[in-house]
Amino acid sequence: MKAAWFESFGTAADTLIIGEQEKPTPGAGEVLVKLEYTCPNPSDVKKRAGAFPNLLDNGHVIPNSDGSGVIEAVGEGVDASRIGERVFVYQGQYGRLLGTAAEYIAIESSRAPTLPDEAPMEVGALIGIPVMTAHRCVHADGDVAGKTILVTGGAGRVGYYAIQWAKAAGAKVVATASNPADEATCKEVGADLVVNHREANWGEAVVTALGGEKVDRVVDVEFGANLPEVLKCLKINGVIATYSSTQVKEPQLPFIQMMFMDLTLRMVIVYAMPEEAKMHAIADTQRMLSEGKLKHRIAHNLPFSEMVKSNELIEQGGFGGCVVVQVTA
Repeated sequence: MKAAWFESFGTAADTLIIGEQEKPTPGAGEVLVKLEYTCPNPSDVKKRAGAFPNLLDNGHVIPNSDGSGVIEAVGEGVDASRIGERVFVYQGQYGRLLGTAAEYIAIESSRAPTLPDEAPMEVGALIGIPVMTAHRCVHADGDVAGKTILVTGGAGRVGYYAIQWAKAAGAKVVATASNPADEATCKEVGADLVVNHREANWGEAVVTALGGEKVDRVVDVEFGANLPEVLKCLKINGVIATYSSTQVKEPQLPFIQMMFMDLTLRMVIVYAMPEEAKMHAIADTQRMLSEGKLKHRIAHNLPFSEMVKSNELIEQGGFGGCVVVQVTA
């Protein structure tokens, strides 16, 4: 089968190889998916760059955890009726070496849920990391109906979906954005108010925009950098659900201040979500896709030959939306 893989760590141009690998066979409890799209995410390119030094100890890695395609065969214990089913794949390269940057993947049946017919195949490749992370951030700490949620970086990959999940659940949403285009994007998917996180004291601006009120919860993209401003606009007993802290990798906490606010700090990574939370996210996603109620942004749709470029785009950033790669033309 056609595949992309790496055998050493480094830049995409220096390490990614495109060629032929052995087609996998589904084992017990697995399905064989003929992939149509794969989607690189920041965690995927960080792995290739060497974030996990032991990753290559047991052989080469076919990268990417997210993808979409059609089930071609099933292993023992999986109902044969799944053959021919359109699916999205998540956790393709988590706890295993061979991900979705290939024509085929053999993976646990539960990691290849049904993709509703109403959703284009390329949309299926976006679901795993951005959509499920956003769902977890919004829903992990109980009902949000009637709550006010702040989504920092609302035009980002996860923030974009977090706004939608929060609005669908009946919350009021304040988003942060750094420019008029991103502000418009946030409002297009439901943000009630948008403040500029490039401006000083933006946490106070959130309170002002809310008429003196503070927010109940925060979905945060830059925990360490944003924490001082977040604490200005978060209520007592509030929740911070964060999935990244790139600018300040080892943040120091104002413990006393946070303790006296009786805050909940939740760290979110899709791979380690409880299975119940994953199933909740999948069911809600399938329902929303079936009803046409989720909006999506694909910034770049590339051929398989441009796998290196897909990684470089993720590392460079500076654009809204996701990158997908066509596995089969």
